[in-house]
Amino acid sequence: MPVSNAELGVDPFTPWRKAVSILPPELEERLHRLHPDGLAALEEIRLRVGQPLELCGQTGSSFLHCESGTTSVASEGLVVTSGHIKHVVGQVTQFSMYAVEEDLRRGFMTIPGGHRVGVAGHVVTDGQGQVKSIRSISSLNIRVAHAIPGVANRLRHHLYRKQDGHPYNVLVISPPQCGKTTLIRDIARQWSENLLVRRKVPAKVAIVDERSEIAGCIEGLPQFSVGPRTDVLDGCPKAQGMLMAIRSLSPDIVVTDEIGRSEDALAILEATHAGVAVITTAHALRMEDWRMRPNMDSLFQSKAFDRYILLSRRHGPGTVEAVLDQAGRPIRTGGEGSC
Repeated sequence: MPVSNAELGVDPFTPWRKAVSILPPELEERLHRLHPDGLAALEEIRLRVGQPLELCGQTGSSFLHCESGTTSVASEGLVVTSGHIKHVVGQVTQFSMYAVEEDLRRGFMTIPGGHRVGVAGHVVTDGQGQVKSIRSISSLNIRVAHAIPGVANRLRHHLYRKQDGHPYNVLVISPPQCGKTTLIRDIARQWSENLLVRRKVPAKVAIVDERSEIAGCIEGLPQFSVGPRTDVLDGCPKAQGMLMAIRSLSPDIVVTDEIGRSEDALAILEATHAGVAVITTAHALRMEDWRMRPNMDSLFQSKAFDRYILLSRRHGPGTVEAVLDQAGRPIRTGGEGSC
């Protein structure tokens, strides 16, 4: 069965309250009137100029009705205007697009609470075809970040070597929106707080947070609880950040998100050969799909990871489909509900 918010001591309403605070007052008020259960499960608020405001959650999507409640019929939905978009952008940027220029190059902005606002519109490139910024913004995707302390509890025994408590190298594999980042955030926190397995010398953790999603930093300060022994390299490319951390921060564990490039694979091998454990994620439906991605099978063949955790949304985000060993053999299977 999935782990309940009550069991984990989590207020399910805090995340969306912070996320909707950047909306125009009339839209924020409308959302506050919706049923609490739907709001607690809210994952995305999508605004597209000329289209109805869409609400996406664990059970699907609906539109904010033009009068009250929600609807599944697009023509009955409350239509988003350019004024709505301008209000949100102004709230996020504090009316200074220059201040978020670097974030816009990556297609999103991060707001307090660790929530990410994805952006679509006219993409401006330089002479080399590199993205400089996004102008004439026409779509926004407010992704509601859910920190769930304790979500890694049921996987604890798969995260360290039994004989000495040494951290395993762990890769979490799943399609998007299955809880990968939420899981590794909690694993990082638990190692940092010396909760996973009691170590005489607690582990030092370095988070390389290229997209500001794991720690959710604002001006370098984590918005999520990531533990007292954790250092964060925010907005830093993964491969460079892993090597920087190893050379300057002396971590026992490096945590990062969504590997996939050849430089990521090389950095992971360098870290593991240096005795630093790596906890990371990758987008794929199955283990076989991940191995087919360029540069990834080399990590499998080199036995870079001790454990593979496969997630899905079959029983809600964070459903553990399987835990595999270094050779890809199942240790735990069955889609046993959330972590």
